[in-house]
Amino acid sequence: MKKPELLIPASSLEVLKTAVMFGADAVYIGGDAFGLRAKAKNFSPKEMKEGIEFAHAHGVKVHVTVNILAHNYDLDGVETYLHELKDLKPDALIIADPGIFMKARRICPEIDIHVSTQANNTNYETYNFWHDLGAKRVVAARELSLREIKEITSRIPEDLEMECFIHGAMCISYSGRCLLSNYFTGRDANKGACTHPCRWKYSVVEEKRPGEYLPVYENERGTYIFNSKDLCMIEHIPEMVDAGIDSCKIEGRMKTALYVATVARTYRKAIDDFFESEEKYRENMPWYLDQISKCTYRQFTTGFYFGKPSDEAQIYDNNTYVNEYIYLGIVNEIDNRGYAKFEQRNKFSVGDDIEIMKPDGTDVKVKVEAMFAEDGTAVDSCPHSKQTLFVKLSEQPEKYDILRVKSKEPQEKDNIPDCGI
Repeated sequence: MKKPELLIPASSLEVLKTAVMFGADAVYIGGDAFGLRAKAKNFSPKEMKEGIEFAHAHGVKVHVTVNILAHNYDLDGVETYLHELKDLKPDALIIADPGIFMKARRICPEIDIHVSTQANNTNYETYNFWHDLGAKRVVAARELSLREIKEITSRIPEDLEMECFIHGAMCISYSGRCLLSNYFTGRDANKGACTHPCRWKYSVVEEKRPGEYLPVYENERGTYIFNSKDLCMIEHIPEMVDAGIDSCKIEGRMKTALYVATVARTYRKAIDDFFESEEKYRENMPWYLDQISKCTYRQFTTGFYFGKPSDEAQIYDNNTYVNEYIYLGIVNEIDNRGYAKFEQRNKFSVGDDIEIMKPDGTDVKVKVEAMFAEDGTAVDSCPHSKQTLFVKLSEQPEKYDILRVKSKEPQEKDNIPDCGI
């Protein structure tokens, strides 16, 4: 029984470091172009170099997305980008387009190629096809069941790895190949510019009654007919392992450090506990479920893994997600006074009760005793986002700990879905 890799997304250098410290075996990131998350922060070449060096220093791999479906005018830029990646030396490139695949094989053959879910990998012959071309790994299409995945892993070479999504936002389109965004707005989902029309409200127009818009109701729940619940397989680690999966992938290249820290350490513990003993894994299930509920989420489903989803896998009454904790920042260093230096992301004040979230799974409740600006001026609160602060807490945190505060009421925010590709 092989222990699968835990693969975590990172939208920025800060989030990459968080993923590494909170339990990732590997992280996947995007550069300034040619990945399917054009609206993510993404990495400059300088940041990518620093991120790869940081990850490698901690024994963690880095996979870089080059997974657009390219047009002719993209190819020269792709070639230049592949030469840049050759020098940066990531561990793998995630590619969907056969033309880009062949360019990568020619330009940087020393870097492993992982075939993106965007390539619609739904049968074992497709996996064998990519293997024959030199792929190291193939990412399963989201619409596969565990039964299908197990059959595929039994019919492909042992040196060809299988990667599957285990948690996060689901796209209504098969393998994320959505046409609605392009149709409605001219922004191509297959080139990283998706406007996420699957989360919009829709009405029906009957052919003989033009201009008369009929709302689409699902009983009393509303009209969000394309809005999938989020994938969550925390209760099904044994089934994922039994299917022969080599890498368990979390979606979320547009998510915060708090989200990434929460899912990374939860799935890290769940996988480690299961490989220690299934009994321990079952006993700790309430903790996993409690932790996962502290992420931003939109209700959970098991997707296609146990057969085709029913209408219960959809959300019909809204397109928001629930956020039970507010991210304050990540500790960058501890100074000689024992104060935590960090870049603040949300407002809090002296006297507030907050939490220190640690990579080992513990959460420590502390009080904010004092707060200072970079110039040493004492301040009572921090209203300006991204302000660098030094805070004295009732208990000293450690470098890379997350600071967060529980929402007084769970917040509902407009969802910015990320199909995680």
